[in-house]
Amino acid sequence: MALSVYDKSNKEYVVGHSIDNFMINQPLVTERREKFSFPFGDAELVQIGFSGIFIVYGDVMVRENRLRIKSFDENELVELHFSIYGGGIIENFLTKRRIAIKPNHHNIIYTPDFDGTAEFPIDQKLKFFEVHFDRERFIDLTKDSSVLLRRFADKIMNNKSVEISQTDLPISLAMHSCINDIMNCHFTGGLKLLFLQSKCVELLALQAQAFELADKKTAAPKLKSAYDKERIHYAREYLLAHVNNPPSLTQLAKVAGINEFKLKEGFKETFQNTVFGYLSDYKLMKAKELLTNGEMDIKNISDELGYSSVQHFSNAFSKKFGISPGKAR
Repeated sequence: MALSVYDKSNKEYVVGHSIDNFMINQPLVTERREKFSFPFGDAELVQIGFSGIFIVYGDVMVRENRLRIKSFDENELVELHFSIYGGGIIENFLTKRRIAIKPNHHNIIYTPDFDGTAEFPIDQKLKFFEVHFDRERFIDLTKDSSVLLRRFADKIMNNKSVEISQTDLPISLAMHSCINDIMNCHFTGGLKLLFLQSKCVELLALQAQAFELADKKTAAPKLKSAYDKERIHYAREYLLAHVNNPPSLTQLAKVAGINEFKLKEGFKETFQNTVFGYLSDYKLMKAKELLTNGEMDIKNISDELGYSSVQHFSNAFSKKFGISPGKAR
């Protein structure tokens, strides 16, 4: 997606490309990989278009903490937005909305026009992933789906900016796995088209399910303060940083600065999984990625992820994915 970005002297720079009808309506996959370098920062982007769907993802590093940004696209697109890491504040003057972008969070957004600012910490690396559906394609996909998606589809018909929820949700491991599958797709031609189409719809379904569950929650939240929520996210980051030698629940609670009960309840509320259930899923998703990339052999993967033996790793992997590590490679 092309963005007009203005530096401190109000000089305009164009980042990316417009989502033109040629790229998004091609029967097979069209792909661009580009690097951009500007006075205000650098970006490395991948843009993929096919059959009413446009994928864009990449890394951004900014050198100015406040940027003026404009985007006016001819195509009317619904965006599945995933902030992988890094965060900031986005303000759209047209809608008078000011939105906090949080790392490892997602939302579904319809923003036909944007004229506003983006504020990010200087020299912070940002990584994002987006899937854009042509509006008519999105409406057709969701017409017989969940109540929440149908309600959202009704709202975008008036061509005004709207989010499926005013609260972003944490990106689940299943979503991370789906995103990694898209970014590491090895198919070509028609098979690539089929694979990417199915993964984009899967990602939409995973988001819709997450927002449906959040919408139905009636119980009082376990985490009431911003501090407690921040500590749960810190606990997750610490856990994943020590994946091959994880701390006990008692140790993790002490590191995070909260009690063990609040850690267990808050973790499940935030990530819909227990602490060690989440860790197990993460390790197996990481193993699947390493096997697919062919970067390491099975024994090294087992050792790297802290399994007691190759047999233990193989059993856990087979139970999770229904296939042995050897066949997954």
